Amino acid sequence: MRLVRFNQPAVNQVFGNDFNNLFKTFDAMLPNKIAHSQYNTLPAVNVKDVENAFHIEVAAPGLKKEDFKLSLNENRLTISVNQEQKTEENTEKFVRKEFSFTSFQRTFNLPKNVEIEGIGATYTDGILTINVPKQEEVKPAVKEIAVA
Repeated sequence: MRLVRFNQPAVNQVFGNDFNNLFKTFDAMLPNKIAHSQYNTLPAVNVKDVENAFHIEVAAPGLKKEDFKLSLNENRLTISVNQEQKTEENTEKFVRKEFSFTSFQRTFNLPKNVEIEGIGATYTDGILTINVPKQEEVKPAVKEIAVA
């Protein structure tokens, strides 16, 4: 199994990480910081290749299992999240609204020897675990044929 290469935006290629750090420094100086998405980058992923399956673990704390969308298209497994949270508090003299967005997408190219129908996922303690079972290899038939 191999991961799909993540291409960084052209800005990072030209200016490097200093360009992004400039905005992070500016943001830290603001007195009333606006709530940002909890994922500034893609979440960490572990991919294990065991004897009869691949196990993919995605670190995504603070989400619910309903927030995840898993899809399979031509042996490409895509994991995506689009979450919007809104909080509103009204009092006589004060109105406060806060919102945050969380979104990411990871895509994996699956090998041809996976069993598509057996793919399953669970979400426990902030870890999305996806089990991708392997198909048994079809061995070519070997048989001696007697000539009559």
